[in-house]
Amino acid sequence: MLDKRIFKFSGARQVLVWLTLLAGIQGFAIIGQGRFLSRTIVALWQGKPFATITNLIIIFALAYVVRQLMTVAKEYVLTPFADRVTQQLQQALLTKYTTLGPQVIASEGTGKSVTLLLEGLTKVHDYISLVLIKTVDMMVIPWIILAYLYTIHWEQATFLLFIYPVIVLFMIILGLAAQGKADREYETFNQLSNHFIDSMRGLTTLKQLGLSKKYADNIFEVSEQHRVAVVNTLKIAILSTFALDFFTTLSIAIVAVFLGLSLLDGQISLLPALTMLVLAPEYFLPIRNFANDYHATLNGKNSLADILNLLDQTTIAPTSQIALPAGWQQQDQLTLQDVNFTYGNAAHATLADINLSVKGYQKVALIGESGSGKSTLLNLLGGFNVGSGSIQINQAPVAHLRDQGWQINVMTLPQKPYIFHATLRDNLCFYSQTATDDQLVQALQTVGLMTWFEQLPSRLDTIIGEGALQVSGGQAQRLGLARILLDDQRRILLLDEPTAHLDIETEALLKEKMLPLFEHKLVFFATHRLHWLKQMDWIVVMRQGKIVEQGTLSDLYAHDSYFVELEKAMRGVTDAKS
Repeated sequence: MLDKRIFKFSGARQVLVWLTLLAGIQGFAIIGQGRFLSRTIVALWQGKPFATITNLIIIFALAYVVRQLMTVAKEYVLTPFADRVTQQLQQALLTKYTTLGPQVIASEGTGKSVTLLLEGLTKVHDYISLVLIKTVDMMVIPWIILAYLYTIHWEQATFLLFIYPVIVLFMIILGLAAQGKADREYETFNQLSNHFIDSMRGLTTLKQLGLSKKYADNIFEVSEQHRVAVVNTLKIAILSTFALDFFTTLSIAIVAVFLGLSLLDGQISLLPALTMLVLAPEYFLPIRNFANDYHATLNGKNSLADILNLLDQTTIAPTSQIALPAGWQQQDQLTLQDVNFTYGNAAHATLADINLSVKGYQKVALIGESGSGKSTLLNLLGGFNVGSGSIQINQAPVAHLRDQGWQINVMTLPQKPYIFHATLRDNLCFYSQTATDDQLVQALQTVGLMTWFEQLPSRLDTIIGEGALQVSGGQAQRLGLARILLDDQRRILLLDEPTAHLDIETEALLKEKMLPLFEHKLVFFATHRLHWLKQMDWIVVMRQGKIVEQGTLSDLYAHDSYFVELEKAMRGVTDAKS
C-alpha cells in the first residue's frame, strides 16, 4: 500500500517522525482510556459510591480527549505535507508534459493525461493523507498496547501476538488479489477517459460519416468493461473486509472465553481481565483501519505510480548552444546527417538515416503515406523529439534542436490548432504577447475573420474555446494563421497537414491567406494535398521512416520513381500537375 518513493519528497521523514511520536502518545492514551474505564466499571460493580470514582471518570475523559487530539494533530501535521506534495507533482507534471512534447500525449492519451493531472492528483492527495497515518498507526499503536497486555496476562497476550501475523498474511493474499483487480479497473478507467475525449472531439466527424450510432456501441462496451472491473474490485474489497472482521472478532471472542475461564478459576481478577478485554479490540483497530482504507486508496496509489513513472522518464533538458542573434536569415543553413529516432521501447526506429539540408527561406514539403514519419520529423525539427545522429547549423554541430536559441524562432500550425478557454485576445497573442488591439484586428481581417469577429458580443474580450463560444475547424485554422501573422520575428514555420480536415473550398480560401505568410520564412509543410507542391522549393518523399527521394517537383517527375506512384495513389484528393 505504501509507495516508498513518497519519502523522496522534502519533509517526508520529518512528518514520519511527528506521526510516530503522536501515534505513541495516542497509544498510551488508549491504554489509559481502557485502564480507567475498566477501573470505573469494576468500582461500580463493587457498589462503591459514585463520588469515589469521579477521579477515575475524569482521568478516563482526559485520556479520551488526548486520543482525539492526537488524531486531529496527525491530520494537522500531514495535510500541509500532502498539499505541498500535490502542488509539487502538479508543477512537475506540467513541466514534464511541456518538456516531453506532444508525443507523450499521443502515447498516454489525452483523456488519461487530463485525468491524471486533475482527478489523479486529487486521488494522490487522499492517498498520502490516509496511507501515512494508517501505516504509522499500525506499526506503533498495537505494540504499545501488546506490551501493556503482557504485564496483565502473558498467555492471552502471546495469543494476540501470534494471531496478528496470521491476519496480516491473509490480508496480504487478499490485498494482492485486490491490487490486480484495481489495476484492471484503473486501466479500463484510463481507457474510458481516452475513449470519451476522442469521441467528443470526433463527434461531428462521426455524425457526418453516419457512424455515431455504431460508435455508441463501442462506448457502451468500454463503459461495461469498466463497470465489470469496478464490481470485481468491490467483491474482493468486501470479501477482505468480511475476512478481517471475522478473524478479529473471533480472536477477541477467544480471548474473552479464556479470560472468563481464568476468572472462574480464580487465576485472574476482574480488573485485569476487563482491562484486557477492553483493549483487545483496540489492538486490532489500526490494522482494521488500514485494511478499510487500503481499497479506498488503490486508485491514488496507481495514480501516484503513473505520475512518478512519468516524471522518472529520461528527458533531455533544453540547451542554449544555438546562436541566431538576428533570427533565421537567408544565409543560415540546417543540416541533418544520419539522424535516427525511436519512440520509447519500440522495436524499430520511427525515423532512420535521415539526411536533409535546407538553407535560407526555403519552402520544404514533406509527403508520404500516413505513418511514414512526417509528423515525427516535424516534432524532431521543432525540438520535441530528440534523436541520434549529426545536426549542424551553419556548419556548427549541435546536440539536438531542443535548444532555446532554435525554438525561439519556431512557430507551428497543426491540423487542429488548440483553442484555449480564454479570451480571443489571449488566444491570438500566443506567440506575440505585446501585440496591440489594432494589430489583432488587422490580423483577423487578413485571415478573413472580420465578419465573424464583428458578430462577437465582446469582440476581443469574448471567451472562446471549450465550455464557451465554439469555433469551427476553418475558424480555428484561421486563428492559427493569425497567431503566426502577428509574430514577424520567428522565421521557422512547421505545418503538420494544417488543411487535412478541411473541404477543398475552405482550403482554397485559406491557401490564399497562407502563401503570403511563407515569404521570408523557412517552411516545413507536411501534407497529403499535392496541389501545394507547386509552391514548394524542395520536396521530401518519406516512406516507412526514411527519406526515399528529395528534390524539386520537376526533378521528381523526371524519374519514374516512388513519388510518381505516390502521386497517382493520392490523385483522388488532388492533382499535383493541375
